[in-house]
Amino acid sequence: MKWLASIGLSGTVLALFAAVTSIAIGWTYLSTEEQIEVAIRRAEAQQLLEIFPIGTHDNELVDDTFSIASNTALLGLREMRQGYRVRLSGRTVGVIIPTTARDGYSGDIRALVGIRRDGSVAGVRVVAHRETPGLGDKVELRKSAWVLGFNDRSLSNPALNSWSVKKEGGAFDQFTGATVTPMAVILATRRALEYATLNADTLFESAGDPS
Repeated sequence: MKWLASIGLSGTVLALFAAVTSIAIGWTYLSTEEQIEVAIRRAEAQQLLEIFPIGTHDNELVDDTFSIASNTALLGLREMRQGYRVRLSGRTVGVIIPTTARDGYSGDIRALVGIRRDGSVAGVRVVAHRETPGLGDKVELRKSAWVLGFNDRSLSNPALNSWSVKKEGGAFDQFTGATVTPMAVILATRRALEYATLNADTLFESAGDPS
């Protein structure tokens, strides 16, 4: 009977070990996921001022937020995200909208699109992606100036059917050896502009605006 007791003890030890291991793995996953989100938020905060530099507003962008629900039409968000209002003398002169391109070559590409009150792009910054180093990662400003090609664009500049890469008759450059990634960001930016146009009354509402 000793061998039965030994087997029972071994089984208990293994069960405890499995439980502890599961808890440790779960904790590690949650902590890593939280750290990733914190890093993304920090990157967003830094890039807000790249999109709307000091002098274009007099509010604290990172604190002047509004919520956008997951799966909001046109934006592709997988979870609730924060948008940002850009104010000058109480008037909303722009917004910064989060968008997710779900059709990146290696998965989701998360970006911020700054849009002025007149419907033009103030700037676009990619804040998270898993695109191929040396190819798709050129959507990052620190790797390439490509993303600056969105500055001052609008839904009429270029025409809607030209929001594509030049290889396909569009107005935007592609990367050598990579077309899927730039196309994903181009279309996500256009959709963010469409979202801003459809929701302009709400997005650009502010107490200081003239009636």
